[in-house]
Amino acid sequence: MIDIHTHILPSLDDGPQTIEESIELCKIAANDGIKTIVATPHSKDGVYEAKSDEILRKVTELNLKLKEIQLDLEILPGAEVHINERLAEDIESGEALAINNGKKFILLELPFIFIPPATDKLISSLKSIGIVSILSHAERIMKFQKKPEILEQLVKSGALVQITAQSLTGDFGSSERKCAEWLLKHNIVHFIASDVHSLTGRPPILSRALERAAKIMGEEEAIALVSHNPRQIINGHDFRPKENY
Repeated sequence: MIDIHTHILPSLDDGPQTIEESIELCKIAANDGIKTIVATPHSKDGVYEAKSDEILRKVTELNLKLKEIQLDLEILPGAEVHINERLAEDIESGEALAINNGKKFILLELPFIFIPPATDKLISSLKSIGIVSILSHAERIMKFQKKPEILEQLVKSGALVQITAQSLTGDFGSSERKCAEWLLKHNIVHFIASDVHSLTGRPPILSRALERAAKIMGEEEAIALVSHNPRQIINGHDFRPKENY
């Protein structure tokens, strides 16, 4: 499995604060069957401003540590970038780090309580220059919970959708679980990721959510959300989602 949304690098945001904790999180992920992790610390959200050079350096350091202990897990660079009007310029300059530093797929964070005006136009504009927005933890955003049709429109504008494993298993509450299930049933989910932050609060485990998704949409399609689809993204390949909504 491949986890494209994680806060696993030490001392960059509200994820682990030490390299030792990062390594323990990596061990949990590997034991769960995860082979590749994209490190996506918060960036440009007004609180955390993880810089690209810091992210790349810490990814290298963590990979070296994992190699030392012979853990079969690879860390790739990325960031969870808060929506802003300079997004295209920041991606082009490298200030905003796209997934696997590829300048093609960006993990985009929206506010939890509202959708900024012209978000659809921003997504379309990015798509027109070859940058695809992946909306992080969409099922946790209140507007999408109340009216998922808004999210459908953003997907039609070119966005892809990531939901969080623990939302699907009910750990975040009924609103998040119901929204995640609705999105799965309507084929508006392209990735399941852990959004790992800590050893206790949000561990890097995908297997339980995968089992739940398989009951909703079938095993083959569920597996694609944690294997085929994220593999396309980290390799920078074109990705065309189903259009059954």
